[in-house]
Amino acid sequence: MSARTTRTRLFAAATVALAALSLTACEGDGLNTGSPKPASSSASADESTGPSDDAKDGTGSAGSSGSAGKDDASGSGTGSGSGEGSGSGKNTGGGKDSNSGSGSDSDSDLPGKCSASDVRITAKNAPRPINHLLLTATNTGSKTCTLPQYPAARFGEAQSVPPVAESSKPQALTTLASGESGYAGVRLSSGDGSAEGGHEVSTLTIPFEDGSIARAELPSGRVHVDNDLTVTYWQTSAANALEY
Repeated sequence: MSARTTRTRLFAAATVALAALSLTACEGDGLNTGSPKPASSSASADESTGPSDDAKDGTGSAGSSGSAGKDDASGSGTGSGSGEGSGSGKNTGGGKDSNSGSGSDSDSDLPGKCSASDVRITAKNAPRPINHLLLTATNTGSKTCTLPQYPAARFGEAQSVPPVAESSKPQALTTLASGESGYAGVRLSSGDGSAEGGHEVSTLTIPFEDGSIARAELPSGRVHVDNDLTVTYWQTSAANALEY
């Protein structure tokens, strides 16, 4: 074999070897894609800023997110975040009603009711109208007192009191300071003899609400009464008492 043929074969073998090495290198380049792509810092930050389970339970607001960790060469990223919150409320809105229901005019400031021991009652014939008596109740005590609505007069042995003239009812009860007087009119009879049940009586008693009884002397010691017997409410003036 000539030297030229030998060199040619060696060159061809070397060429084949180089081609094989080149192919191997290309395949290695295809498999090695380089270092992995770093993880997105924004995604890591988003995950770190999410509220923890403790922050979601309504006891406080979520804390600020931790800063995203620095990406390393391997593509991993670190980040931390914590949230802490607390809330408390105290109900101080409860109100208390301080109104005790008392006023400046308490019951102790009101005058008491008159008793038979507080007043003196007299009975006199009225000049007019005819067949009328004028009852006068004078406060002989030292304190102001209030008379009943009307005199529950009992003439003689009567088992009931006379009816009251409703048209004579005043706007308020008659109150007597010491020395003051109240008045009531009494219609004794019809005057013309038309009413039934006429008879003579010699006593007049007037009970009070506390059970005490006042006695009044009748004019001339006796009067004539019949079924028309009527009384008025207590008034502050004698004129008002005789209008009915």
